[in-house]
Amino acid sequence: MPDEADVHLSVFLHGVRLDFVACVTAALRFVEEHRSRHYMDAVNVIPGDTTGLARLPNERLFLEPTVDPE
Repeated sequence: MPDEADVHLSVFLHGVRLDFVACVTAALRFVEEHRSRHYMDAVNVIPGDTTGLARLPNERLFLEPTVDPE
């Protein structure tokens, strides 16, 4: 959401740490989805400065309403 603060996402995937910036809503949805498919502690939200971090790829997809497959 454009009016939300940005947070730092730190993702540990296959031995590689990836750092991104995303708005709070997208970050929380990403964490929820990621943790349901990967290790619980593989992603963390870090408050503070996000200068120099790339935006979470496809961040906008985590802002759209989720559809329950059932």
